Amino acid sequence: MRRKEMKNVGLYVSLLVLSLVPPARAADGLVIAAAADLQFAMPEVVHQFENQTGQRVRVTFGSSGNFASQIQNGAPFDIFFSADLKYPKQLDAAGLIEPGSICHYADGKIVLWTLKSSGVDVSRGLSILSDPKIHKIAIANPEHAPYGRAAVAALKHENLYDAVQNRIVLAENISQAAQFVDTGSAEVGIVALALVVAPTVRDRGTYFAIPASEYPPIEQGSAILKSSQNKQAAKQFLEFIKTPAIVTLLHKFGFELPKN
Repeated sequence: MRRKEMKNVGLYVSLLVLSLVPPARAADGLVIAAAADLQFAMPEVVHQFENQTGQRVRVTFGSSGNFASQIQNGAPFDIFFSADLKYPKQLDAAGLIEPGSICHYADGKIVLWTLKSSGVDVSRGLSILSDPKIHKIAIANPEHAPYGRAAVAALKHENLYDAVQNRIVLAENISQAAQFVDTGSAEVGIVALALVVAPTVRDRGTYFAIPASEYPPIEQGSAILKSSQNKQAAKQFLEFIKTPAIVTLLHKFGFELPKN
């Protein structure tokens, strides 16, 4: 057999062997798509879950709207933790969510945040944003980030949005908005409370809690995808989220329990 023919046969055999290998799904553990405001809280939840159950969990963080689009296009997640309950509900209406698995697990809060070194007195609240010395204000993109929509609502409530609109810097998600402030790309940001009370961050900045009456509730929801190959483990994880220890942990990171 000539060398070229042998090479082609070898390639064919290799492809045949690969086609017989089952895709890595359940054996790889749970794959979670989580809203960016869970960047600090979720790793602790996962750590405790893995220690108690022996299950493996992998988490990807991003904006809720982008994850919803990815899931509609077949992204292979098992669980979706959204910063806006409406996204799991929309996916459910499209037949992509395991029936009965949607859970309103927490409510988020927004704060005005700055580094201690900035010299900005955020204790004055959103009115400080009218100061011309503040050149950049970071928020998450309201087109696909619930915290961005809450930020815009709060600014409009204070009749500030039109005055500061040209100084707003849009981030891909709420975590990136906080990064803009942390790196000095913006003097202040309207970000998630959960991102500024984390142990690794809280000593670097100061924040002002924006009254909840100034923006729509940030109702956060989770759900199991119908396409999940790990439904039993996914159900176990969502039950774990409701345990007293994890509820206390989420509260420590600035999340509130749903009132309903």
